[in-house]
Amino acid sequence: MAAALTLKLTNRSPKQPIRKLPATIEVPADATVEDVKKIVARQAGISDFNRIGIFNPTTIKTIKDRRAKIGDDADVVKAKELLVKDLGPQIAWKTVFLLEYLGPILFHVAVVLARPYLYKGITPATPLSDTQWLTFTMFIAHFVKREFETLFVHKFSASTMPARNIFKNCAFYWIFSGLLCAYAVYSPTSLAATANEPIVDLVGTIIFVLAELANASVHLHLSSLRSRGGTERKIPTGLGFSLVTCPNYLFEVIAWVGVIIASRSWAVALFITIGAAQMVVWAKGKERAYRKEFGDKYKKKRYVMLPGLV
Repeated sequence: MAAALTLKLTNRSPKQPIRKLPATIEVPADATVEDVKKIVARQAGISDFNRIGIFNPTTIKTIKDRRAKIGDDADVVKAKELLVKDLGPQIAWKTVFLLEYLGPILFHVAVVLARPYLYKGITPATPLSDTQWLTFTMFIAHFVKREFETLFVHKFSASTMPARNIFKNCAFYWIFSGLLCAYAVYSPTSLAATANEPIVDLVGTIIFVLAELANASVHLHLSSLRSRGGTERKIPTGLGFSLVTCPNYLFEVIAWVGVIIASRSWAVALFITIGAAQMVVWAKGKERAYRKEFGDKYKKKRYVMLPGLV
């Protein structure tokens, strides 16, 4: 049996201390970070162990890998100490994603149903144009796909996030891809309302469908690299990975280009421009993580998301 470790516990935030935090805890040397969180939570009288944040005593950085063995962290073993913080009420990442993607679906359905009350000059009998229905179908298909992937494909390295962040996370999707895009596209004055160019609709549809299929393929591959509930990371290969670090983001942007072409909407263009800027930040972070973790085993990418650009 592995020898036990006795670790001093120090409040990471003295101004917001865990009041019943024990001075020390004893854990098996092979205990994981998640095991330690459970022990701390139990002894501190906190019902949800996910609220417990564990920090390296030397770097003061959070120890993110919940499956990592605490006895393998040289800084922790040397200092015989952990910094601990109550992260507040938590919410599951899967729940966050489901709520994020549910908003746009609800907004698009609601705006279509409420058109006679939102826009002047139309009645309940005023139909959407074929292009508006096409755009509606694209939005619903995209976010239903995202909901399906959240439930059955994605595997999350972190179980939870602070519950207070749910509003910030949902706001972008609900406001920009939901309310703004729906209101702009289904207006009787939108370009989609008067469009009569089937070839343009067809081009947009082809781009959208092919990019969504490619995006789904990448998500399935990434999911296959991690065990259910695991935190391990492997070097991804296959479709798009020889070009960029995150081909899933690349194909996501391309899919939205298809929606822009079909909808002819400035609102859709604004939504994905903001979204792409955030995806670039995430992609750069993933490239740094791959280089740090895998070293020479990883083939460094010149572009993280958009070939020839970034």
